[in-house]
Amino acid sequence: MDALNPGNGAQVHDLLRLVSPRTLHWEQAPQAWARQALAAAPWVVARRAPARAGRIAVGVRGAQRTQRAAAWVDAADVDELLRPSELRARAAGLDAARRALGAFGALAQLERAWAEIGPGDWGPAGSAGFELASGWVCVGPASDLDIVVRCARAPARARARAWLEALPRQAQARIDVLLEWPAGGAALAEFAAGGAYLLRGPRGARLRPAPGSA
Repeated sequence: MDALNPGNGAQVHDLLRLVSPRTLHWEQAPQAWARQALAAAPWVVARRAPARAGRIAVGVRGAQRTQRAAAWVDAADVDELLRPSELRARAAGLDAARRALGAFGALAQLERAWAEIGPGDWGPAGSAGFELASGWVCVGPASDLDIVVRCARAPARARARAWLEALPRQAQARIDVLLEWPAGGAALAEFAAGGAYLLRGPRGARLRPAPGSA
């Protein structure tokens, strides 16, 4: 199981608001940017890592794509948990200037495209998800839209292809979709192709064979 913390049900890509940044247990001594980012928005992202009793593996993100740091937090020190599927409704509360950005425009397009044929449990991750959860401005004009689809088990390839084919053909931003189920995560485009695919689990990535292959 890709369980990050059986005690509170946190899953990879969930957004967690900390009671205090001082409660984090860092894997390495934090740099100045990490402390500044947490002072501006005390939010972290549940990351993929082997479970530790009572603690959740989290990542701290800075203003730059290269600014990422790993840490752990005790479940009792999490003040709020938001799942990607809960963030979609927050896009309506953005001001007009933010909604006009490509990533948020693509999210609105995807809402329409997946209204009938799409998965049931999905939502934004990455910079769009972080901004919708925390209110910290981190989506820019060139930002992609990262989407997480959660499934109880690996979906049928035909269903995954239907989701892929329903993506907006002229999206306002690049849309990257990651499928997540208890064994790990896989890119929708790769999984839907029907061949071997890379499955990202808590202990690393491994290549899974195509159905029916030896």
